[in-house]
Amino acid sequence: MAVWQVLLVIVILFIFSGLRVINQYQRAVKFRLGKYGGTLQPGLRWIIPIIERIIKVDIRVITADIPAQEVITKDNVPMKVNGVVFFKVINSDKAVLEVEDYKFAISQLAQSALRDMTGKAELDSVLAKREEIGNQVQKIVDSETDPWGIKVTDVKIKDIELPENMKRAMAHQAEAERDRRARVINAEAEKQASQKLLEAGRIIEKSPAALKLRFYQTLNDISEEKNSTIILPFPEDFIDWIRKKEK
Repeated sequence: MAVWQVLLVIVILFIFSGLRVINQYQRAVKFRLGKYGGTLQPGLRWIIPIIERIIKVDIRVITADIPAQEVITKDNVPMKVNGVVFFKVINSDKAVLEVEDYKFAISQLAQSALRDMTGKAELDSVLAKREEIGNQVQKIVDSETDPWGIKVTDVKIKDIELPENMKRAMAHQAEAERDRRARVINAEAEKQASQKLLEAGRIIEKSPAALKLRFYQTLNDISEEKNSTIILPFPEDFIDWIRKKEK
């Protein structure tokens, strides 16, 4: 093989070894002899082999788990809590130059902020206001990561694990609350029923015909029972005569 052919092969290999494909959802931070040399946009790009190198950065929304940790709430209740943080790289060069591993750093920041926020709240508030606490953590982490060119879009609390004795206590409390509500509802129903009976009694008292109809209805209800025998010791007209006599 001739010398020029060898040189041609070397040149071709040199050119091809410097080709890089950057996807649409990526940006590439270029370094030349260790010095920052700009950010490459998506497409087919070429860098000088050996002299230049690139670090690809994903600019899509990324999720990172917040590791589970034990926290003591403001009212001294121990619990384990974890979550997830959503973030997006806005400035690729800062994400590479300002922090060693931005994914790990964000996870640790979110873990610390979540521990602080839940430690300042009581257990009932943590259980009832997950979204509000997540928003507070998001604001804290977002302000800390702003110099890194990263935007934290959301933080969600996933699981809250309570001690077994606390779970039993909360179950007893919930059961007692259900019993209390049932008693209140029954008492309210009794009150309404007694008011209706009182109104009905007043109407029947003012109307002899209504009283007689009620008497007949009662007899009919009794007669529906099997083997029932109704004995009236005196005629119904005698009752009317006595009532008129009293008046």
